[in-house]
Amino acid sequence: MLFYCSLIEDGFARLDEEESRHLVAVLRRKQGDILRLTDGRGYFYDAELVEAGKRHALFRILSKHSALPERPARLHLAVAPTKQIERFEWFLEKATEIGVDEITPLLCQRSERDKIRTDRLEKILVSAMKQSLRAQLPRLNDLTPFSKFVSSATEAQKFIAWCAAEPLPHLKALVDPSKDIVVAIGPEGDFSPEEVGLASTNGFMGTGLGAARLRTETAALLAVSTVNLSLIAETEKGPEQ
Repeated sequence: MLFYCSLIEDGFARLDEEESRHLVAVLRRKQGDILRLTDGRGYFYDAELVEAGKRHALFRILSKHSALPERPARLHLAVAPTKQIERFEWFLEKATEIGVDEITPLLCQRSERDKIRTDRLEKILVSAMKQSLRAQLPRLNDLTPFSKFVSSATEAQKFIAWCAAEPLPHLKALVDPSKDIVVAIGPEGDFSPEEVGLASTNGFMGTGLGAARLRTETAALLAVSTVNLSLIAETEKGPEQ
């Protein structure tokens, strides 16, 4: 079992009230127990529970371990939240389990949702990270207008997936796993022609995800999976001889 603590310093970690209550009141953990923590920034910690308080549990750090192997590039997924927020929450959960570094909810011309509860979505990310025993908590950005997003994206590889009249090159064929990647996925009504043009002007390349017409959350998860397969293959190659 894995516990999340965002602040680990001076050899100690203090869980927040919600994590502490679950640890002590539900799991019945006691002083002296050895457990595993993560800071959500790529590290695991073995730690001894020294104060088993229901409001604040305190750990003494015994050892620190990097979550290896490191990914060769970062993956940033920008996606328009769905009208039924449960579908977007499902995407967040599964994308975290598979592996994503940053998520930007997009506000597009055809968006069906213009408000999100970031605090609730953050909890879903934390829960998915712990469940999948990952040490990397994705960064969740605020709901961002599409124009602001495309003009500020700094990744070396920038892709926009949309339903073009003619088939676009598949994302799998375009990804270079050695360079940071951002992929934009639109709302159910797709990106508008104006948005596609704006993305192109800002260096985004059009890409496809296959012949089927996919729901927003399905397309977003397929993009995450496709890129991760490339990143995993690159990691397994190891250093060049």
